[in-house]
Amino acid sequence: MAKFKQNNTLILASSSPRRQALLLEAHYSVIVQEPSDSAEDQHESGESAADFVQRQAIQKAKDVALQHSSGVILGCDTVACFQDTILGKPNDRGHAQQILETLRGHQHTVLSGVCLWHRPSNRTIVRCIETTLFLDNVSDDTLQQYLDTDKWQGKAGAFGYQDGWDWLHIVHGSSSNVVGLPLEALAEMLADIETT
Repeated sequence: MAKFKQNNTLILASSSPRRQALLLEAHYSVIVQEPSDSAEDQHESGESAADFVQRQAIQKAKDVALQHSSGVILGCDTVACFQDTILGKPNDRGHAQQILETLRGHQHTVLSGVCLWHRPSNRTIVRCIETTLFLDNVSDDTLQQYLDTDKWQGKAGAFGYQDGWDWLHIVHGSSSNVVGLPLEALAEMLADIETT
């Protein structure tokens, strides 16, 4: 058994173009296979955000892993949280504005659950990675300008750190985690996964 090397192929259990781009930029070979809708679940009452993202990552990885006889499958789920409340992705512009108005002038966190599932051994490694951010107390006009870009669509917490807005700052943690996949943690996890 040899250790996973960066030129080995990862099977990404996600349709996220941002996750795929991060992996390619980090020089991983990637096959993308979207998990089935049934692999996604709702947050359960009393479940911590950390437990939720890890459970989601496991479910996504397992769904895809069971379709492969060999390989390393990567499942990931990312949420933004404010005061222990999961913010999720905005439903529309009004919802995005509400989220951003709540976050401005405050710290919040982005949590990613990451699961590696090795086939055929079915060995799994799961971690939760947290990044703390601060959103400046920006003006209503600045928020409206951002909302006009539509870049909030499909993004947890209604923002994209990768879009380069100078009013969103990382206080502590991984910048790639905020984009959707903590590359530093992934490298550590892959070092622990043995492949044939």
